[in-house]
Amino acid sequence: MIKKVLLLVCGAALTASATFPAWSAISAAEAAKLGGELTPLGAEKAGNAAGTIPAWEGGLDSVAKAGVANFKPGGHHPDPYANDKPLYTVTRANMGQYANVLTEGHKKLLQTYPTFKMNVYPTRRSAAVPQRIYDATKRIATTAQLAPGGNGVTHAGEGIPFPIPKEGVEVFWNHVLRYRGDAITRNIGQAPVTASGSYTMVKFKDETFVAYSAPGATSENLGNVIAYFTQETVAPARLAGEILLVHETLDQSKENRRAWVYNPGQRRVRRAPDVAFDNPGTNSDNLRTSDQLDIYNGSPQRYDWKLVGKKEILVPYNSYKLNQPNLKYSQILQKNHVNPDLTRYELHRVWVVDSVLKPGTNHLYKRRTLYVDEDSWQILVVDCYDSRDQLYRIQEGHVIEFYSVPALWTALEVVMDTSNGRYLALGLDNEEPRSRDFSIKRTAADYQPSMLQRRGVR
Repeated sequence: MIKKVLLLVCGAALTASATFPAWSAISAAEAAKLGGELTPLGAEKAGNAAGTIPAWEGGLDSVAKAGVANFKPGGHHPDPYANDKPLYTVTRANMGQYANVLTEGHKKLLQTYPTFKMNVYPTRRSAAVPQRIYDATKRIATTAQLAPGGNGVTHAGEGIPFPIPKEGVEVFWNHVLRYRGDAITRNIGQAPVTASGSYTMVKFKDETFVAYSAPGATSENLGNVIAYFTQETVAPARLAGEILLVHETLDQSKENRRAWVYNPGQRRVRRAPDVAFDNPGTNSDNLRTSDQLDIYNGSPQRYDWKLVGKKEILVPYNSYKLNQPNLKYSQILQKNHVNPDLTRYELHRVWVVDSVLKPGTNHLYKRRTLYVDEDSWQILVVDCYDSRDQLYRIQEGHVIEFYSVPALWTALEVVMDTSNGRYLALGLDNEEPRSRDFSIKRTAADYQPSMLQRRGVR
């Protein structure tokens, strides 16, 4: 059962004798680069030498800057780049020409499915967050530390803890602790799509209060909880009424994630320690693991982490076209993959991180290669390998800049299984009357186990 909640981490903590010591992230001299030659979150502000990646100029930090009409709070975000045309299209026939900017997963998809293609558009560095997140990132840059074993973060709060990362696990934590709003509610669909293209839509209503990102949040005043999350299954009828509650911890060397589930059949609340690692994701038909919600979440303790470096890669980005309310789910969900005429890829600089399963530990994925956006710390693509070191599943995070917040986040998550032609699409809200609502006000008191019993309806 599942749903991972957007902020990760769970599982037993590593001991102090583990691989990662605790250290200060960067020096004062390095921190001084933030907001100068680097963006406030640590990306290279300048464009690339070829001119195919532009300079970052603040991103889409408001509705006015996006230049769109008819946006209503809580509604779908109109496409600010609707007039853009593809620069070129990558297909099976010409993929060799673009091999240096393709992930291994995208090469596999192009080779496996003749209908898969990548329409590549002009690069738009739209990522932006509130000024207070920029200020907090600079404030904690020289104090944030990894907890013993790398299984948490200390001396941090509100901002990105490791804007100039030295270790792969620091990039992981930047993804976990990135800003995506203060409190958010979503009505979304999850479609496990069969090899023939059929599916039964599962609908969720979820809600998150990101305590870590709240104004003034610090490691000392958070009570070690970085996020509170609830997820209620609302359809189909046979699954409706189940509710998951998660308290996500910051320093997991002190305390693992806490989770509870309300079972409508039994009308009782119970602890849910299995919401972690490679246990099956909620109602996902075994097409994703528990730690694949929000692309990658959960404790990093079962893996060794390597910071490969930064590369220019084609990644899903500014996927507004895929998120518009005039689309039906049947137009998006096609055989083997989502409709490639609706997806958008751009060339971006990404951090490449390898996570390799430690000897003596178990997980469905022996290795995962992460491609992480330098501008937002959002993971955009993951290549997942099986125990035989064969590329098994490919994840994509089709992101948009929610410029009304502002925050960059996934509009749609996809997990594609190339071994059987099936895939999972999560986050669908095109047919919903409202999209993500970032205006709700919540506190920790709204997310206690006692509330599950009161919310139960069956």
